[in-house]
Parts: sequence; C-alpha cells; structure tokens
Amino acid sequence: MTARSPNSGFATRPSNAESWIKSPDPASSGAAAADLYTARLTVDITLALRGRIKIAAFQRGVTVADMLRDLLAREFPDADGDRS
Repeated sequence: MTARSPNSGFATRPSNAESWIKSPDPASSGAAAADLYTARLTVDITLALRGRIKIAAFQRGVTVADMLRDLLAREFPDADGDRS
C-alpha cells in the first residue's frame, strides 16, 4: 500500500490570502464593471434569522442574494456616495 501525501491539494488554503482573490479580465466580458468584481461572503446566522430573511425575500419577489446585496450597499456606500 502506498502512503498518501498529507498535502494532497484537496481543500487546502493558499499560503497567501491575496491569491484567493481573482481579478477578471474586463475586456473578456460585456458585463458592467460592478458585476466583474464579486467575492463570496460567509456569515454565520441562526436558523430563525435565516428563515426570516428567506421569507422577506420571497415576499418581495427577489432572491436572498439580491436583497442582501442591496442592504449592504445601502449600509456601506462607496466613499463618493454611490450605492453601487
């Protein structure tokens, strides 16, 4: 039987956190500039709060992601006041 390498590459984190962020090539996409630079954000919340968020999004006819993006944009506008 052969021994496995302890660092097989599966679910390993890069040593440099900045290497997690990828910058897209703006010329390769016709999307708006704001859509080119996205990042995933993970937040731990209670099941009850998750349920309330999902219900609110459903009642408003939007996705949870879109609703939370709008909320965060309102709470944390760009330095020049834009909400994009």
